[in-house]
Parts: sequence; C-alpha cells; structure tokens
Amino acid sequence: MDRYTQRTCLICGDRATGLHYGIISCEGCKGFFKRSICNKRVYRCSRDKNCEMSRKQRNRCQYCRLLKCLQMGMNRKAIREDGMPGGRNKSIGPVQITEEEIERIMSGQEFKEDAPEHTWGNNGDSDHSSPSNGASEGNQPSPASTLSSNRSTEMNGYTAALRDQYINTSMSTHYQLLPHLFSYAAQSGLLAPQPRSLYPQSHPLVLQLVAAEDLAPLATPMLIEDGYKVTQVELFALLCRLADELLFRQISWIKKLPFFCELSIEDYTCLLSSTWQELILLSCLTIYSAQIFGDLANVTAKYTPSDDELQGFSEDGMEVMERLIYLFRKFHQLKISNEEYACMKAINFLNQDIRGLSNISQLEQLNKRYWYVCQDYTEYKYPHQPKRFPEIMMCLPEIRCIAGKLVNVPLEQLPLLFKAVLHSCKSSLTSYRTGPSPCVTTSSGN
Repeated sequence: MDRYTQRTCLICGDRATGLHYGIISCEGCKGFFKRSICNKRVYRCSRDKNCEMSRKQRNRCQYCRLLKCLQMGMNRKAIREDGMPGGRNKSIGPVQITEEEIERIMSGQEFKEDAPEHTWGNNGDSDHSSPSNGASEGNQPSPASTLSSNRSTEMNGYTAALRDQYINTSMSTHYQLLPHLFSYAAQSGLLAPQPRSLYPQSHPLVLQLVAAEDLAPLATPMLIEDGYKVTQVELFALLCRLADELLFRQISWIKKLPFFCELSIEDYTCLLSSTWQELILLSCLTIYSAQIFGDLANVTAKYTPSDDELQGFSEDGMEVMERLIYLFRKFHQLKISNEEYACMKAINFLNQDIRGLSNISQLEQLNKRYWYVCQDYTEYKYPHQPKRFPEIMMCLPEIRCIAGKLVNVPLEQLPLLFKAVLHSCKSSLTSYRTGPSPCVTTSSGN
C-alpha cells in the first residue's frame, strides 16, 4: 500500500504525492516552491500576509503560499542547484530556519547579489496568481501591506506575523498568535476518510515508546496549607525541584528507548542537552498536565507578586506567556493520547538538525521511522480527523520555539510567568469543563 495514498499536503490540504523538500506535500506546492527558489522570485501580499491556503485558494497569493512553505519547513537547500529533478531530499519534518533567513528569502535579500532588481507580484508563474497580489505602482508595497509594522518571530522553523496588540503596553507592534495551529479546520477539499488497518510494524513500535515513559504522577510535593502565602523564593525553589525531577525522568526515558543502543554516547548526550527543555515542556502539557495545571496552579495562586515584579515583566516573558497559553489550548483541543505523546517526544528528541551530531543519517532514518509510525497510528485511530496528524506535528516547532525563548526570561521573573500562565490556563479549563479531561487520553477510549 502506498504510504502517501491518503496523506494531505501540509501547505494547501490537497492530496499529497510524497515527501518533497523535507515535508509531505502535493505536486503543485512542490513545483511552486522549487520555481520560487530557483527563479529567485520575490512576491508581495496586498492584504494582511495571512491569506487562506487551501486547494482552491492557494493560487491567489504567491507571497503567503511561499511563506507557508517556509513555515511548514520546506528545505530550499534540498533543491538541486541546476534546477533539475532529483533534489537532495534528506530532511524529514520542519527544518530549523532562523527569523532572519525567512525574512531574507521573502524580501529577496538572499538573492540580492545574483538578481539585479526585484520583481513583485506575478512573475510569470504557471499557477496564474491573481493580479491583485502585486504591488502598487513603482514597485512599491501596496498600502494594505504597510498599514501596520509586522515583526516576524522565530518559531524554530516557523514564522508568524503576530498582530494582537499587547494590552497595557506602549508597543506599536501587532501580534497574531499561532495562526498556523488553527488553520486546518477551515480548509476545504479534503478527501473523505477511508477505513484501513494499522501497518503491522507500527503497533509494536508505538508500544515500545509508551513502555519507555514514566506515567506515574510526579513525586515533588505541591500541596500547601490553606491561608499560607507563598513567597517568590519559595515558588522559585519549587519550580527548580520540579525541573530536577522532570529532567531525571527524561534521562531515565532515554535509557529505555528501543533505539538507545543504536545511538553513540556522544550523540544521545548531544540530543539530550539540546532538547531537555522541550521534552519537559511537552510532558507538562500532556501526561503531567493534571498536576501542573491543578496542584502547581493552586500553589502559584497563593503567590502575590510585588509591584516591582509586575512592572519589570519583560517582553520576552509576555511573549512566552501568550504562546504557552495558546499552545495549552491547542493540546486541550486535540486531547493527545499516550501513544501520540510518546511518538511526538521521540520525533522531537531525534532532531538531526542539532549541531555536533556524528551520525546524522542514522538519526534521519530513526526520525523518519517514528514520523511515519505516528502518522500511521493517528490516521488509523482517528479516521474522521484527517488534519489531526499535521496539527500535532506543528506543535513541535512551537514547543522548540517556546523552550528557546524561555532562556531569555530572567530567572527572577519565572514565578510570575508560571503564575500568569497557570492561572489563565486553569481559568480556560473551568470555562471548558463540559466533558472529559482535556489533555492526554488512552487509546482504549477512542
């Protein structure tokens, strides 16, 4: 059975034909991306740089289509320099790309030395984009694209134009939070789900990953007497103890992985040192969410920050807070199963883009193995949710981004950050409390 028969393009939702330039996509988006990069094309969006990408709408805005190709992780370095078929397609999943790189590509800076001048709008592309996608006269950006200043924010391979303005701040930058995480439900032209069986190799591999997990509740005490006022120092100490326990569990998890003996000591040490924050964050949002958003939230509720702490809360802290709240809601919506969580964790850990690795090809194969296992399991278990797998996979770059930005938040601001995040998430849980537990579920109930 062709593994791509029922897969959909991560760019437009059309039927995917394979793995192209690092991600699963259709022939149309594969060709569009190749033409755009090989021909050094620069586009302009005449609207708000958030145009709908669906099978029927993808040709209306070349700018947003190319932007989404880069956001989804298409690897331009996998395209052959001579433009001929047979690219160097050795990447699986979203590739790491910095904010500056995406901006250079979209603005044409990356092509500046080779291209004497930029061209805007429709550059003779065979997809026949709408002429309204071009710029104003004189090759200037259209008025709609200059009404607000848009700041691109790194998402470890994803970039979003953030438009929702921060409340009670003097910043003029507008933010639009995580648009890619909520875009799939609106896409049309999806194929009806077809019943099928699970591939024979998938089930044992999933069971092995789940068996490696420590699903027992966290042992760090998070109970507190009524009426007790928690200080900043006490809350910070509790967060450190939690981090210690969670890190220890990740180290134990690595040693139980089915491929542990296949990795060199140097490689798994390098992987752990680069991903431990992401692994802890993922586990807090899923298998330990009941304690984190329950017991820990109760402790943080008894901590009252000072005026100085409130006034000194950084922009980085505010951005991390908003991203965490939206990601929590996404996990709440998806109700990730233990099996999906175990696959997500393995895929995130097997990041072949980390510097200093010695056996990258081996890690690529392992990453690809569990990528397909997770896709197979998810599509088999949730046949009426055809967009579930890409939505799950898109959470991983967001987790990487948040973990990367957490290091920029001053340590003394972490108690306030956790209080704000847990309070907001717990409040949203209360408003949603009309069904079962929001995060991790077991497969037996599905």
